Amino acid sequence: MKDPISKRNLDGYGAPIIPWEKVQKRLQRGISQAPKTGGPDRHTAWLATVRLDGKPHVMPVGILYVDDAFYFNAGPKTRKARNIARNPNCVITIATHNFDLVVEGPATKIVDSAGLKRIADAYAKVGWIPTVVKGGLTAKYSAPSAGPPPWHVYEVRPETIFALGTSEPYGATRWNFQTETDGK
Repeated sequence: MKDPISKRNLDGYGAPIIPWEKVQKRLQRGISQAPKTGGPDRHTAWLATVRLDGKPHVMPVGILYVDDAFYFNAGPKTRKARNIARNPNCVITIATHNFDLVVEGPATKIVDSAGLKRIADAYAKVGWIPTVVKGGLTAKYSAPSAGPPPWHVYEVRPETIFALGTSEPYGATRWNFQTETDGK
């Protein structure tokens, strides 16, 4: 991921800025959802999207971090997929050891077969073996919240990331990855 264009210490108790390199190194190790692999008992990722009426919708999702972006899948008829089709802005939250992360950015559906194959291969490396089909992925199983296959694959390139320390020296830091004019 390109380096952030700005950072800000959000901690009101005197903790130092959390180094971006520490967060990036943690993300590059992967985010397993297997039991006893993260905090408190495993890494939990949540996706927040916006309903048509403006109300939030939040669901747990399996997250991959590949080449500086976050990936998840969803059936086309799920609430999250329908919300993203109308408004791609979303938030992903992830509980890890040492800090909790909040990732803001738009979700983009991956439709090209090469991109789908790359993400299918990344899923296979962590134990889920999907097959690429026209416009998405299929497999013997997925998360109950993903809906029936085929599943669309979404990419979130972060615009803003927050890290909130859960261990010494704690702290809270925000990084921006775009200029204000990039997002308009």
